[in-house]
Amino acid sequence: MKQLTTTIFTTMSALAQQHQAINLGQGFPDFAADEALLKAAYDAMTQGHNQYAPMMGTAALRHTVADLVKTHYGFDANVDNNITITAGASEALFCAIIAITEPSDELIILEPAYDLYRPAILNAGGVPVGVNLTFNDEGMFVVDWQKVEHAITPRTRAIIVNTPNNPTGNTFTADDLIELERLAEQYGLWVISDEVYEHMVFDGQMHQSALRRPALAARTIHVASFGKTLHVTGWKIGYVIAPEALTHAIRAVHQFNTFTVATPLQLGIATYLNKHPNATHALPAFYQAKRDAFRAGLSQTALKLLPCQGTYFQLVDYSGLAQFAQMSDVQFAEHLTTELKVAAIPLTPFYGHAPEQKIVRFCFAKKQETLNAAVDNLKQGLSA
Repeated sequence: MKQLTTTIFTTMSALAQQHQAINLGQGFPDFAADEALLKAAYDAMTQGHNQYAPMMGTAALRHTVADLVKTHYGFDANVDNNITITAGASEALFCAIIAITEPSDELIILEPAYDLYRPAILNAGGVPVGVNLTFNDEGMFVVDWQKVEHAITPRTRAIIVNTPNNPTGNTFTADDLIELERLAEQYGLWVISDEVYEHMVFDGQMHQSALRRPALAARTIHVASFGKTLHVTGWKIGYVIAPEALTHAIRAVHQFNTFTVATPLQLGIATYLNKHPNATHALPAFYQAKRDAFRAGLSQTALKLLPCQGTYFQLVDYSGLAQFAQMSDVQFAEHLTTELKVAAIPLTPFYGHAPEQKIVRFCFAKKQETLNAAVDNLKQGLSA
């Protein structure tokens, strides 16, 4: 029997519920989605669109995806041969990994990384190869591409990247894409590019999608999430864009996994985005305002704030707090949850081989009153 572990998100959310803590751990909003989106999905239900959608997704939503990536990245996606609608980005990632991995294939993961990658690779019979991001003097987690290249062997099948990055909140630069493209072409590798936070990039930066570079896009499986973008994580609607040959392989996995995704939700999203084409363009400013307000509150505690360039996650370093410096990040996250009633996520579960770090992650995709209450609790227990 395969040994499966419980994710840190499940563990900390259960602890938060047990202790009635404010849950800034797991990454989901506590505010409502746009009423127009909910109405569009409701209308699709009442109009009778309640049976199975086509396995690859409704034509309406696949056309909407094609329009999105053309608008944002100048990428031309064929709706029949490149785009597949999935049950969230997690299913997209799982299908992509299963589709390309043969037994003993190695897949490089840049860590800390979303904790789905490793078990998916292992389930496919592959070998996860972790390459730790470099934690620099500015508190940023950056890619050392020389280290990545040294990790490539004749058995390397793919590199999995994530930008903006969960859990660090750091983003790729244009130079990162150039290096990624060079390695993919030179060594004949596939790239799985997890871009679920693509519309949450701050301070005037441009999201560096793998789809921006044609040679890189030709070797890339692009994964994205409407749940993250439209504040409906429970709908579990994502998508994958891939070259035609890989699309067939991904769909071969998808059809025996979920087969299809909720029809009225797909149609509701397509209708909403067609009527509100600026919805994705408004997200950076929306979440940057939340980030700035949350950071302003946290600055009144003794926690050290690390840079947040994207996502809706804020890392904090507690190594300067003498009374907690001997705690592991798991112990500190548990202390925050049980004693200060604010749930956080420790960083070490995002690694295969974690370095010694005193860092936890907060989610700021919350109503302002939720963030204010959390900051008040933290100020009382972690005064500057």
